[in-house]
Amino acid sequence: MRVILRVTTALTALFAGSAASAAAAPLTAPLTVSLPLLPMPASVVAGEGRFALHGASIVAADAGEKAAAARFTDLLARSGGPKIAAGSAGTIRFLRDPSIDGGEAYRLEVTPAAITIRASGDAGLFYGAETLFQLAASARDGRIAAVTIADKPAFAWRGMMLDSVRHFQPPAYIEQLLDRMASEKLNVFHWHLTDDQGWRVPIDRYPRLIEIGAWRVPAGAEGRDPKTGKPVRYGGFYTKDEIRGIVAYAAARHITIVPEIEMPGHATAMVAAYPELASTPTPPTAPSADWGVLPNLLNPTDTTFTFLDHVLDEVMALFPGQYIHVGGDEPPKDQWKANPQIQAQIKALGLKDEEALQGWFTARIGDYLQKHGRRLIGWDEILAGGVPADATVMSWRGMDGALKAAHLGHDTVLAPAPMLYLDNRQSDSADEPPGRGDIEGWHKLYDFDSAPASLSAEERRHILGLQVNLWTEHLRTTDFVDRMIWPRAAILAELGWSPPVPRDWTGFTHRLRPELARWQALGWGYDRTPLEPEAKLDGGTITLSQPAEMGDLHVTTDGSAPTVRSPLYTAPIAFTGANRIAAQSFLDGAPLGEVRRWRFDAASPFTRAATAMQLCSNKLPVRVQDDGPTDGVHRILWGDMMQTCWIWPKATLDGVRSIGADVGSVPFNFALGADIASVTFRPPATPAGELEIRQDSCDGPRIAVIPLAPATASTGVTSLSAPLAAAVQGTHDLCMTFTQRTPDPLWLLDRLILNR
Repeated sequence: MRVILRVTTALTALFAGSAASAAAAPLTAPLTVSLPLLPMPASVVAGEGRFALHGASIVAADAGEKAAAARFTDLLARSGGPKIAAGSAGTIRFLRDPSIDGGEAYRLEVTPAAITIRASGDAGLFYGAETLFQLAASARDGRIAAVTIADKPAFAWRGMMLDSVRHFQPPAYIEQLLDRMASEKLNVFHWHLTDDQGWRVPIDRYPRLIEIGAWRVPAGAEGRDPKTGKPVRYGGFYTKDEIRGIVAYAAARHITIVPEIEMPGHATAMVAAYPELASTPTPPTAPSADWGVLPNLLNPTDTTFTFLDHVLDEVMALFPGQYIHVGGDEPPKDQWKANPQIQAQIKALGLKDEEALQGWFTARIGDYLQKHGRRLIGWDEILAGGVPADATVMSWRGMDGALKAAHLGHDTVLAPAPMLYLDNRQSDSADEPPGRGDIEGWHKLYDFDSAPASLSAEERRHILGLQVNLWTEHLRTTDFVDRMIWPRAAILAELGWSPPVPRDWTGFTHRLRPELARWQALGWGYDRTPLEPEAKLDGGTITLSQPAEMGDLHVTTDGSAPTVRSPLYTAPIAFTGANRIAAQSFLDGAPLGEVRRWRFDAASPFTRAATAMQLCSNKLPVRVQDDGPTDGVHRILWGDMMQTCWIWPKATLDGVRSIGADVGSVPFNFALGADIASVTFRPPATPAGELEIRQDSCDGPRIAVIPLAPATASTGVTSLSAPLAAAVQGTHDLCMTFTQRTPDPLWLLDRLILNR
């Protein structure tokens, strides 16, 4: 959003990100600048003069005003700002104002004499405090420029979903995440608590849900104690007291928690704990260590519904919010089709098929929730059958579910994959965390259209808002989780809060940069990798880029650290065989990320990481950690889990005598259903298999075969090599594939070295 401000000298000096542009123009001229705020408020009008924080005090009367004032002073203190005490004649005032329309709306006025935040609701006062903190944290010399801000959100639902099933995050981390969500004015925490791999919420009536359902044995080496060889018990659950504490923590920050209890599919943990709920006579006995879509569905009997009603009773007692999420996604109907009793039930109910049975199932749960004053929300598959009129649809399979829901008169939340799925990587850098292969970068997310043109004005009213989702199959640590969420969740916050005006990425970056600085001051992590330059050697040139598309890229060619005065990178650099390059991006004179350095020598053209190669297919591309630490650290490997094949285009083979390869393996714990039949390999010549390198195409002649036997004793990455079958001259595409009889464990390439 662009805001026209009449700036004074003081105002120009204080608004971060606008100083450079202001310096070139007359101080009395109107300028287009961006305040250092994220999300951008609905309305901003500049005043004259500045307010000094030093010596200020706060006045707040009722509980909501005091809570907002405490939030402001707490953030200020945690980020190293001045301490501001309460005082009866305070110059920072939080006031209840019934004339301000909307519980989340507020009005913030800064004059040289005082700061006043007015709102009719507690949430509005709280959000006004968040905006004031951002102004204070970005103020130079402790003085805030005079300004009047009138603000309210564009959407009521501004959400973030976290999967705590695939990997369990401790309560302290959940609270930290809620704290960060509040700072971005995000107000819905969708908490994924049950799935095939675990059950995280205790139900007193059914204790086996956590005794059995909360624990699994991980796939591969991670699932065995290296000293004893015994299975490792992995998982956890949140106690009811911890959940109550988290709910209260969220409520104090005006965040509603929406718990998700998956049904009728993604139910492996549930039926493992209580096999009488299963649709098959041979249910699993433990939660699964596989990722993907498993066949286990709940049996839609009265016994099952009584069980679910009791579960929902306790869930509703823990989570007082309006919505209960029941999942409903990806339910393969094979068990229902194979069960004679369920087939008879379909006929007795007069239903068309298994899809209609799921609709009947969901409607019955929706009716129960409705009788208890709650609303059902589910993934867009719930539209396959009849659901209650007040059911809300969360659209994840693109935008189609949202469009259909709105056409049918259902409220909907936009959460389409892959765009709003944070488990997708943010750049093609080898330093990104593990995750899915699609690149959903910052700029791309910022350009997301939240107002589809195909909807009428009446239908658009059914769009409650937007939500980003983070599935954690490949994210074992909370550090990885933080990096995948931030700053993309903050970008989503802008889309959900700020007016839907034409978007300006360059202007947004000038507001994102001070937000990153505020996070650093508060000790909050985020993914810096997209801010840091990448270098790619291709033929005779070295190309630099910065995935985030923020600021300017400065470069040196003597290895010294770049500064803002160093030359701008404008064109590829000629490869000499002795290049020492350093690069860093700068925005508004401030460095972004860390300096990156590279040495390119005569051997560089003959080494290629798999992350810099092309995948032969794009069926299930994933970045995954190797099965065991290599030198104490897990390597992150890259490949298509359904077709492990890489191409190194235009490799120079003159003088190459042997080929070295760094290889690792991962457990093949991908539940692919019928698609597993398409995961095939060339047959191995030896029991352990081989890595084959072929010339010009994947069906071309083999120029090297590297046996994998020496790597089988390691759970990490192993360096192997083998001679060329015959000398090869010139430049050729190389295709690398593994031979093996079964996909488990799955071999992956980390790096290839052409030895001369």
